[in-house]
Amino acid sequence: MTERVVLAYSGGLDTSVAIGWIAEETGAEVIAVAIDVGQEGEDLEVIRKRAIECGAVEAYVADARDEFADEYCLPALRADALYMDRYPLVSALSRPVIVKHLVTAARQHGATIVAHGCTGKGNDQVRFEVGIANLAPDLTCIAPVRDYAMTRDKAIEFAERNNLPIDQSKKSPYSIDQNVWGRAVETGFLEDIWNGPIEDVYSYTQDPTVPREVDEVVISFAKGVPTAIDGKPVTMLEAIQQLNHRAGAHGVGRLDMVEDRLVGIKSREVYEAPGAIALLTARAELANVTVERDLARFARGVSQRWSELVYDGLWFSPLKRALDGFLDEVNETVTGDIRMTLHGGRAVVTGRRSEESLYDFNLATYDTGDTFDQSLAKGFIELWGLPSKISATRDERLGRDLG
Repeated sequence: MTERVVLAYSGGLDTSVAIGWIAEETGAEVIAVAIDVGQEGEDLEVIRKRAIECGAVEAYVADARDEFADEYCLPALRADALYMDRYPLVSALSRPVIVKHLVTAARQHGATIVAHGCTGKGNDQVRFEVGIANLAPDLTCIAPVRDYAMTRDKAIEFAERNNLPIDQSKKSPYSIDQNVWGRAVETGFLEDIWNGPIEDVYSYTQDPTVPREVDEVVISFAKGVPTAIDGKPVTMLEAIQQLNHRAGAHGVGRLDMVEDRLVGIKSREVYEAPGAIALLTARAELANVTVERDLARFARGVSQRWSELVYDGLWFSPLKRALDGFLDEVNETVTGDIRMTLHGGRAVVTGRRSEESLYDFNLATYDTGDTFDQSLAKGFIELWGLPSKISATRDERLGRDLG
């Protein structure tokens, strides 16, 4: 029986050439699998047909938009996930859902190998291969760009020689990865980190410097899950899509950063994630109102570690699963409404309300009606500072510098 390879297929030059390249290198039949995670662009049926024209023995497209939103973007929202305190894990979140479908396809078609189009110096090769090893340890992985020296110029020559249906005239000067949670742009002139991004880089967001009317939006949450926008019920996918449109119209969610890649190098990335940033901002502010102080303090460290695990390709790891349980508890009280304005590249919270609120007006006010007993403060301060005061007294007695 001829060996079979399942290929993560995007429809672009590299993965289209990879179909024939893999067949020549291994003698295996190639099954192309394209996953719809809300990346838009070309019609996915067109992409499926292209895979067949490029030599795939079978090709199919999986609509994973709701799955991606509910099972990957939503956990990231509830985890307040921002890698290096800024990046909302746009590409990292899509990899495990793609991995899941690749493994399913491999089982269905009797494939023993999974292939992807990643290079040997990026994060995605790790995310794909570690994820596949976690879900199906018996499968092996190959990457033609990395393993079979499928360079860009060789890929173009291969496509021309074999008359593959790839239009090189439409090639972008950037490397772009996008889904409903956001868009990542790199390479080209952006590799010089002194060069500022130009408007041509952006697609999900409009120029925030152009004058526009302020857009006010109310987002409702139940246990950290967005349930309504301006009072109208939404699914997670609909919430992201609506806020991509509304926040994107005001330039919200643009990021330009140098990040620490898993493989050890620093990389300049430009992101735009209007819906993600608006939702993360709203949920975090609601949590400020409803989550108890010590739980919130500890959750900040968990959020950072959760983000690092996902960025590093460890979505299916035991630690990630354990942290999910903790984050479920954190979100138990994150219910209520957040009002925010979208304008000039910013999503600014202007109002909060919740039945789970820990904010007590009568304790917080400095006006008449204040119920906070200020006479208790003096004794509290004495006891709170007592250990350090005793230590300072000792150090002074021994002549140590107290500075």
